[in-house]
Amino acid sequence: MSTNERPQHATITLERTYRAPLERVFSEFADPVARARWSAPSNDVLIYDQTEFRSGGRDLFGCGPKNDPKFRGETFYHLIVPNRRVVSSETLDVDGQRLAVSLNTLDFEPAGEGTNLKVTVQMVSFVGAGMIEGYESGNKGALENLGCHLSGQL
Repeated sequence: MSTNERPQHATITLERTYRAPLERVFSEFADPVARARWSAPSNDVLIYDQTEFRSGGRDLFGCGPKNDPKFRGETFYHLIVPNRRVVSSETLDVDGQRLAVSLNTLDFEPAGEGTNLKVTVQMVSFVGAGMIEGYESGNKGALENLGCHLSGQL
């Protein structure tokens, strides 16, 4: 991995509808203990060192393979509208090297008796397209895991 590569930009948009009330889906993001249970892919781990889910707050975390969570991240919450929207930015580093920076928007909307969640990630990777692919597959996996968690299968 080298930060000498030309920066790569991407916008990732994912949508899922869950058979759970809006308040329940939002609460899964607001609660870092719950979020850590479902958000990491099956062979990975997410460990929070600090969590402040509030506008102006930040999370500090480690993530990666269970036997080597070498990636370090920081999330800063710019706007939180309960049961409606979360706007945050995130940096991801490894061994002191900046890998990526992202702007993330979560939009929660009622969908009948369920909830529609739209995730938009606008990002720049300093280490090539593989990081963008990792963000997309990681977010897809997290949303699938959330669905399993909400239905009691996780």
